[in-house]
Amino acid sequence: MKALAVQLWPGATPTPQDGLFAILIQTGAGPQRDAARRQLRAAACEALAAVLRVPIDEITIASTPGTPPHILLAGRESQIGCSFSHEDGYALAAFNLRGLIGADLMRVQTIPDWQAVARDYLGPRIAAALQTAIDLPTAFTQAWTQREAALKYHAQQISEWQADLPGRSISLALPATGLLGHIHIGDKSA
Repeated sequence: MKALAVQLWPGATPTPQDGLFAILIQTGAGPQRDAARRQLRAAACEALAAVLRVPIDEITIASTPGTPPHILLAGRESQIGCSFSHEDGYALAAFNLRGLIGADLMRVQTIPDWQAVARDYLGPRIAAALQTAIDLPTAFTQAWTQREAALKYHAQQISEWQADLPGRSISLALPATGLLGHIHIGDKSA
């Protein structure tokens, strides 16, 4: 799969591609992060219930600080993976019906100290490639969202570069201009 089409929510029921689907919601602008989180979790439950064709009250998104959220179906653990990302006025929920997933969303922007950030967090190969990028803001955003999605998949926090993380990165086809994003899955999870 080259890119995963992201469904604007509320809207039509998403159609999973290889067990994967994602929704994007518009959230209020500003620092109301807790409200945006609640809004995204409610939308995620609605979308997942629609995809699975189960009552919404059978879906629970459980989480513990420092661990990825996980899906309970009728109170029992499931293999469904989910990941969330927020970016100024938007929030993304991505699902893998077959296992873990990491997701990241970011607005394309110019990063003044991009060279130091790329060297410290994205690694030498990506930092070198960005030196010759024709559209640096887009290339940097793509690299950053790939790395963040991989870190989320592996339940790691952002840290200075250590090594490439196993798995597969898939770009997101988002229904909003100026945003880029990626999901990360295991090699065999989709």
